[in-house]
Amino acid sequence: MRKFAFTALTLLLLVAFAIGVPSVVRADEKIVINFAAQGDSTPATQAVLDAFNESQDEYEAVWIDMTNDSGAMRTQLINSLAAGSDEYDVVSMDVVWAGEFAAAGYIEALDGYMRDNKLSVRNYNQGSISAGKYDGKQFALPFFPDLGILYVRKDIVSEEELEMLESGEYTWEDLKDLAAKYKGEEETVDGFVYQSKQYEGLVCNFNEFSDNWRDIQAGLEGMMMMQEEAAPENILIYTEGETANSFIKGDSVFARNWPYQWGAIASEGEIDQDQVAIAPLPMGGTVGGWLLGMNKNSSNPEGAFALINFITGPEGQKIMSMEGGYLPGFNEVLEDEEVIENNLLLSMPGFVKALESTISRPVAEDYAAVSDELQQAIHKYLAGDMEIEDAVEAIEEALAKAEPFEYPEDEEVEETDEDVEDVEDEDVEDVEDEDETEETTED
Repeated sequence: MRKFAFTALTLLLLVAFAIGVPSVVRADEKIVINFAAQGDSTPATQAVLDAFNESQDEYEAVWIDMTNDSGAMRTQLINSLAAGSDEYDVVSMDVVWAGEFAAAGYIEALDGYMRDNKLSVRNYNQGSISAGKYDGKQFALPFFPDLGILYVRKDIVSEEELEMLESGEYTWEDLKDLAAKYKGEEETVDGFVYQSKQYEGLVCNFNEFSDNWRDIQAGLEGMMMMQEEAAPENILIYTEGETANSFIKGDSVFARNWPYQWGAIASEGEIDQDQVAIAPLPMGGTVGGWLLGMNKNSSNPEGAFALINFITGPEGQKIMSMEGGYLPGFNEVLEDEEVIENNLLLSMPGFVKALESTISRPVAEDYAAVSDELQQAIHKYLAGDMEIEDAVEAIEEALAKAEPFEYPEDEEVEETDEDVEDVEDEDVEDVEDEDETEETTED
């Protein structure tokens, strides 16, 4: 009889598993949250996951180590997400993937979770937030940003000019004039070097010259004037590599590049870091880096957002910066004394100013196609193979396939409208408190 009862119980359990009855999780077990991210040569990613796991008793974050080949990683994520798999709860994304993933329905909008946790987009890096927004909704938060910055030979320019550059209160024409003025000083050859080859770097640079696509014709004219008066003759083949090589060898007075060039000056440069200052670009630097989003099919959405919130919040961003040297995407961490002491760049006022004024590239369902069209039109004009009117038209046609740009002044109006909707059922006192908070932030 006991043998029969045991056999029957075993059969019942097998049937239960076969028809999908969920297994019972012991009270002392944590819910696993799978985190898909590239490998990290620093201890930072594992350290931030360990800190999250120790911070609460409900979830256990597990790192799914993805390939460091970004293209292969994107394909791997798409194959999984498109199949409706829940193998990843949280995914890290290059900033230009967010629009594509959101449009395809792969990732979940985070607005409701952010409201529930009283989080404001104003707390995060501006360009990263814009890159993670699609169709009026926030789909991703900054894992770690990267950005375009201006490198300055401070041993060449005057103190007054350096102060102007570090403040960000100057124009592209001002920079062109300075580059033309100092070209040839201290054995330099060129005034200003940047990325103008037909590839993604050209989109990043034109984003900056055109004031985040606000004035396409002025951007084209500005790049052409810089090319003719201050840049090397072969600027149309310059990528980040040629730019860095020119500056660190002492051949140029100014360079637009990413923060990695700072380390290259120390390790490979024929000039010293003491000769160099960093400044924001005139209209903001293009944001790069990575974002975090939630798999729309995650079986543990609350836990997935808890992990995203921890990593992208003040504690997680401090760990990422302290342990790996990553730039913080949560603004208040930029003022943390330990973080500043740990990263020389964050002690430089011009760099901090640049980090506070990042701008996003277009956000599109098919970003690669939009980028290709933009590159072709911009490069053809700069090479003299297209009239400016035709180039403007081609750029506008490409941008029409992307999300409309929402600039800070537009976002403030939109957020106010949303806030009114969110609190219309609350009492008057709560509404007034929220309005006061918004006014203080805007001031």
